[in-house]
Amino acid sequence: MTEPVDVLWTGENTPGHAHPGDAGADLVSTEAFVLQPGERHLAGTGLRIALPEGYAAFVVPRSGLAAKHGITIVNSPGTVDSGYRGEIKVSLLNTDRSEPYEVHVGDRIAQLIVMPVPRVTFSRVDELPDSVRGQGGFGSSGYGSSGYGDRSGAVTGPADDVQEGTHA
Repeated sequence: MTEPVDVLWTGENTPGHAHPGDAGADLVSTEAFVLQPGERHLAGTGLRIALPEGYAAFVVPRSGLAAKHGITIVNSPGTVDSGYRGEIKVSLLNTDRSEPYEVHVGDRIAQLIVMPVPRVTFSRVDELPDSVRGQGGFGSSGYGSSGYGDRSGAVTGPADDVQEGTHA
């Protein structure tokens, strides 16, 4: 179990976890609007936070909104740096092709996940060390529930379904 991290905040609505053990704290809308099919809207939450140095917060979609209504976040995850003090806003997108989606004041529209983020330094080298994955890009791990394999169930290696030099 990790130690709690104090995050200072201002606004009307306390970001809250719906259940014990939840990673994301719910963010709510401070405005009412209708998202037409294919439309996006930058929704205010009224929330401002002060993260400790070495932490970042990530604004991510709510799975229920995505699965039931096709509502997602355009720039997911949205990154909130420790030095940012402005209002957290959520760029919602209605991916449903025919149904508008109505947002009311107080509706839960996104989740905020706070995580430690180490400061990194980038070191230029002439060659990178080998890894199991290698240069396998998009789709290189195959399909299906068995890990590696194509849709027919044939087992393949990590680079078998990606041509050299491409990201399929």
